[in-house]
Amino acid sequence: FLIKDRKIESNKIELKAASLFSFVQYWKESPAVYKKLVAGLLVFTLVNSSDVFLLLKVKEAGLSDASVIGVYVFYNLVYALSAYPIGKLSDRLGFKTMMVFGLVVFAVVYTGMAFSERLYQFLILFFLYGVYAAATESIARAWISNISDRKDTATAIGTFAGFQSICAMVASALAGWIWLTFGAPATFLFSAGVTVVITGYMLLVVPSYAALKN
Repeated sequence: FLIKDRKIESNKIELKAASLFSFVQYWKESPAVYKKLVAGLLVFTLVNSSDVFLLLKVKEAGLSDASVIGVYVFYNLVYALSAYPIGKLSDRLGFKTMMVFGLVVFAVVYTGMAFSERLYQFLILFFLYGVYAAATESIARAWISNISDRKDTATAIGTFAGFQSICAMVASALAGWIWLTFGAPATFLFSAGVTVVITGYMLLVVPSYAALKN
């Protein structure tokens, strides 16, 4: 209520109705660097299943319900406390560096989840998982906003969010199938392996924001 919106003369802008799947159209028109970045992020989303699978692993290891809840609360606390300093650090090191760091941490966490059985091991892994979340979730959108044309910023982020939601749903279904067919370790090792490939893709294919500015 206190923020004043900038007045725009309606006769200068032609407003068009947007369909439910209009984000697909933007993908076709988006710049190449946007497609490279988002493609990598979406493939990663396909192996980044719901956090419920992490909690199921803790429960499967024989820990109590209190321990399961405790490690997840601990993860959220680490995420909340590290989000600001990691975000500030990314402004100095660059979005690409921080994203690659986050992906490496994710691969380490999921590899560890495949073999962990004790509470202290899960606490270490959920601490790292909180750091990973802080290093990737907000930074991905910040990176997209910086490589997109100013007039298309919201559309670019919305397009990514639309595709990401679809991939996230597929990711959990895929993880559930692998879990039931091959077991929990296979689920985590598969995600970790694909993440390593995506990390290489980010390093070799996706240009950094600093390179684009230069």
